[in-house]
Amino acid sequence: MDDEAGVRETVSEFLASQGFAVRAAGDGRGLDQLLGEAAADLLLVDVNMPGEDGFSIARRVRATTQIPIIMLTAAGDIVDRVVGLELGADDYVTKPFDLRELKARIRAVLRRHGSAGGGLPEPAGAQASLVRFGTVLLDLDAHCLVRADGAREMLTAMEFDLMHVFLKNPNRVLTRDRLLDLAHHRDNEPFDRSIDVRVTRLRRKVEADPANPKVIKTVRGVGYMFSPGGSR
Repeated sequence: MDDEAGVRETVSEFLASQGFAVRAAGDGRGLDQLLGEAAADLLLVDVNMPGEDGFSIARRVRATTQIPIIMLTAAGDIVDRVVGLELGADDYVTKPFDLRELKARIRAVLRRHGSAGGGLPEPAGAQASLVRFGTVLLDLDAHCLVRADGAREMLTAMEFDLMHVFLKNPNRVLTRDRLLDLAHHRDNEPFDRSIDVRVTRLRRKVEADPANPKVIKTVRGVGYMFSPGGSR
């Protein structure tokens, strides 16, 4: 979704030529109409939109669905990226962008999200792979959190990837750059602290007291460490 007709046309034609089924909207109202007609597998949302901006649109979408979202942000605008991640975006691409990179980002997000079964409930009797992570259980098959009362909370692809990295590296200090590399996110620019945003969001979901984390610990000046013992 982009308010510039030329950008919408170029991106739509390119993605269609790569085998994607594409629908384009110029604003939030147009997007709502398209989603009302048929669900989408992924949303590409420009931050700078007329009327309702991309952040507001992402917030609305994320409140009711786990459709993957890739935000288009201004080149070098780290604030936009951080805000987008806070709202639950799965990835971001800076403008101007290379169409081949955009395709790669889209495929990576769809691949990660698709392995979760698109957020659909598992068939009755399916065996879920549950792992303790703080105050919750992580369902490795369904890519969701299971709380003590049985309630399930879907994760974005980015959140699941980060939790999976922590699970595979217990009691090991990981730098921010290393976490970004292992979680398959490439934009680890020197002053991009997006990993901190993601860790803060995860702590709200898995820590008994997010302000005093025991599970995902901060190693000052270095990075983070997952402490399974903090789950008890």
